[in-house]
Amino acid sequence: MEQIGIFAVPVTIVLIVIVGAFRKVALLECFTQGVREGANSLLSVAPSLFGLVVGVSMLSASGFFEMMASCLSPVMGWLGIPAEVVPLGLMRPVTGSGSLAILNDILELNGPDSEAGRIASVMAGSTETTFYAIAVYYGAVGLKKTRFTLPAALLADMAGMMLAVMTVKWL
Repeated sequence: MEQIGIFAVPVTIVLIVIVGAFRKVALLECFTQGVREGANSLLSVAPSLFGLVVGVSMLSASGFFEMMASCLSPVMGWLGIPAEVVPLGLMRPVTGSGSLAILNDILELNGPDSEAGRIASVMAGSTETTFYAIAVYYGAVGLKKTRFTLPAALLADMAGMMLAVMTVKWL
């Protein structure tokens, strides 16, 4: 099975070239046009991503997420959510890489088979990096107003977090 993964990309590229040559498609022209369109998309999304990265970095460096986690821990404990996963729940909608770092810390400190480790794993897999997705997709098409997208997406993240806790505790 490992051999399939090794050859998947080269075989796909060769197939594209063969089919393109068979259909008499100008492959180099199509490739450069695709690169040009990709670069234009990158340039249109870059300001939103840059702002998001700067904002997340500032919030992380200021200790905001840790402060919020400590403030919410009593309520979360009452709801049956381990205090160890509260920072992950706060970070996940904001940034994927930051939440993966927190997930890694939870797994190293508590173990992957612990309740906190299992809840954190399910939570990371069942929630979305909401602010990143909104910044990328809305920025790509030039939309400025998110309207109901943000509240609905954050509600879905909260539901994913709560269901992660309930799923691990019940199963």
